[in-house]
Amino acid sequence: MVFDPNHIIMKLKTFFFAPALLVSILVSCSKEGSISLAGAKVICSSSEPQTVSVVAELLSKDIENVSGKEAGSSDVRIIVGTIGSGGAVDSLVACGKLDVSELGSDYERYVITALDSRTLAIAGTDRRGAAYGMFKVSEMIGVDPYFWWADVPVKHDAKASLKLGRIVSKKPSVRYRGIFINDEDWGLKPWSTYNFEKELGDIGPKTYEKVCELILRLGGNMLAPAMHSCTGAFYSHPGSKVAADKYGIIITTSHCEPLLFNNASKSEWDSKRDGDWNYKTNKEVIYGKLDARVAEAGMYENIYTTAMRGVHDSGLSGNFSADEKVEVITEVINDQREILTRHIDRPAEEIPQIFVPYKETLDIYNHGLEVPDDITLVWPDDNYGYLKRISNPQEQKRAGRAGVYYHVSYLGAPHDYLWINTTPPMLMYQELMKAYRNGADRYWLLNVGDIKPSELAMKTFFELAMDVDAFDEQSVNTHQARWLAGIFGKKHEGALQAILDEYYRLAWSRKPECMGWEREWDRKELADIMDTDFSFANYSEAQRRLAQYAELSDKVNRLMESLPEEYVPAFYELLAFQVNGSDQMNRKFLYAQLNHELYAAGDKAGANWAAARSREAYEQIDALNARYNSQLDGKWNGMMALAPAFNARFHEMPKLSETEGVEPREVDLSVKSEPLSGCAVVDLASAGKPLLRGLGYDWNVLRVDDLNFTLPEIDADSLDVHLWMLPLWPEYQGRSNRIAVSVDGGEEVILENSFVEKSDSWKDQVLRNGHDYAATFVLDSSLGSHTLHIRAVDEGQMLQKIILDWGGLKDSYLGPELQ
Repeated sequence: MVFDPNHIIMKLKTFFFAPALLVSILVSCSKEGSISLAGAKVICSSSEPQTVSVVAELLSKDIENVSGKEAGSSDVRIIVGTIGSGGAVDSLVACGKLDVSELGSDYERYVITALDSRTLAIAGTDRRGAAYGMFKVSEMIGVDPYFWWADVPVKHDAKASLKLGRIVSKKPSVRYRGIFINDEDWGLKPWSTYNFEKELGDIGPKTYEKVCELILRLGGNMLAPAMHSCTGAFYSHPGSKVAADKYGIIITTSHCEPLLFNNASKSEWDSKRDGDWNYKTNKEVIYGKLDARVAEAGMYENIYTTAMRGVHDSGLSGNFSADEKVEVITEVINDQREILTRHIDRPAEEIPQIFVPYKETLDIYNHGLEVPDDITLVWPDDNYGYLKRISNPQEQKRAGRAGVYYHVSYLGAPHDYLWINTTPPMLMYQELMKAYRNGADRYWLLNVGDIKPSELAMKTFFELAMDVDAFDEQSVNTHQARWLAGIFGKKHEGALQAILDEYYRLAWSRKPECMGWEREWDRKELADIMDTDFSFANYSEAQRRLAQYAELSDKVNRLMESLPEEYVPAFYELLAFQVNGSDQMNRKFLYAQLNHELYAAGDKAGANWAAARSREAYEQIDALNARYNSQLDGKWNGMMALAPAFNARFHEMPKLSETEGVEPREVDLSVKSEPLSGCAVVDLASAGKPLLRGLGYDWNVLRVDDLNFTLPEIDADSLDVHLWMLPLWPEYQGRSNRIAVSVDGGEEVILENSFVEKSDSWKDQVLRNGHDYAATFVLDSSLGSHTLHIRAVDEGQMLQKIILDWGGLKDSYLGPELQ
């Protein structure tokens, strides 16, 4: 058969394609291999799924926005569709002009190829595959996935040109990839209610259309909707589920929403109307609610949470013994699977289901709960980025495989972090890949709070979930800087990397939201704002932190000032706001602490000066939030606020000690370099092993295997060794966090970090991202030098700092600096 593109286009008269309709990628090719999409017509068959036609329209608009030329004004055609839909793509395959053999039967894959000098084809194995192919083209011509959500300017090119060969996508590494909108009370909810979707007055279909488009552009396929009681339940607005399906987005739900049912919403579950949320005493009502939800939503793509917890984020209702809890949850799961098979015409084994052993549910699972083999086990982190466990060898054989529920935003004990995203990409990579290598390739869900300002974390998360092989331990720490440089200019990549490294490093030892040193949901004496443990007296520790944050803010602001005006809003949202906010939050609390210390020492003039600096920082935080909400004519008004959560205090102004009538006097806060005496910091690089950059107090960590260090001269007969490790959880039952330590080849001391979630020890560790493995050793003074040997008893342990003390270590938060 001779290929005739006009024949194909004439044949498409029987298909549906509106003027704005877009399909797939490709363009006319010059001899140099460049492609021009300007004025291209996107052609989509009427037999294609709605998602394909919707994204085709978006592609067409993207091309218009890049080129400034109306769609269809040139003779270039982009034919888009899914294999097997009976449309144009199948015709191209049938006549031998489109080779899709490499795609096989895999899900969510696509091929982009030029058929001739003016015809481009984009073919997907399913509706999302075709959509990813189209959005790939959009990105290649200059439309960033965050063009709307982070106001990244579209790059204008009259030709909408690019160099392109045949592109065949890989099968996504993780089957289900999505975000959980959570703790939306102080961000997404007020923004939607009073700004973006004020006609409805809630987070509803209009908001979810934008959310789902973003997820799809980022390569995701799944959404767990907002579910706090302040927000109307997802299914209370019928158009929301329609909006998700329109973009091909699968609906999943949080760990406390069984079978898509949100019991935190009064419209869904009201104890005065419905009784207790207790399956043992109120099974009929609960069963009826779950049954009705699946009857309503079962026609759409969903992933169903099995088992049950209490109302919202509480433990299982009812005074049950451990054995009785296992019995109740077993009954719940069996009943839920019966509901699913009755409303969905498939065996239970073929309906996507998850079991999330979150908080107390993990105890029930460990006590002997048998989860059906086809259900995916979704392992949660401890809410601070450390996975509580991963699949053991037996669990790795499960048909349902495993997944991960991970946080970059959190509301809960010991303290929330809802304001600013400070989770390092290297931590996310290490924990997610640890799970992935042990079977967690089915389901990844990221708790992103309000989406903004977690854009950087989402970008890394989705790209990693799409292709884990595209990352390694070196590239993951530079991923975000490379992406930002692609937006704001390649010449800035080095500066962006330096800014991100310092930004994440400073927050590693204490997140900005936690600088008030108070704790939430804890003992009364810990509820109020307190001075920090950073020391002004020793090692210039607090002074150094203030200086480093000031330098960091100066760097980011200078870079922002150098950008073209249209790029400033995006830069502010993606980076400058977070950096400046972190700086001012640290200034507020550290200067308040200095005020207290100077006042107690009788320096009233210095105390007044420090008080003024703290108050200025408080006002600057308000100004930063106001700028975020007011720029771009108030597009994001209502989105950014210091979330007070339910009992946080960090957003408040600390109490100050001031003296009227005393003129403030500036205090010298210069960083003093003083030689250490009676203590030392060991250079991790001296072990001769590769350092992992992107974690740790000094932004390098060592994976513990078999490490040897030569120690400095020590004039003492005993030595305290402090090994600051990452607060990792044991991989699974039967494993621990043990290391073996010896000095000068002597007897090994086994050190173990054993903690329980919500214990004081665990809280201390996650707030500072570290645990001190300490031991004392007797030294042989006859030896001319000393050595330190560290061995991993349980693999995976990570070392971030070694401090030696033979009588001279002073009180501080992080100890002395490496000299």
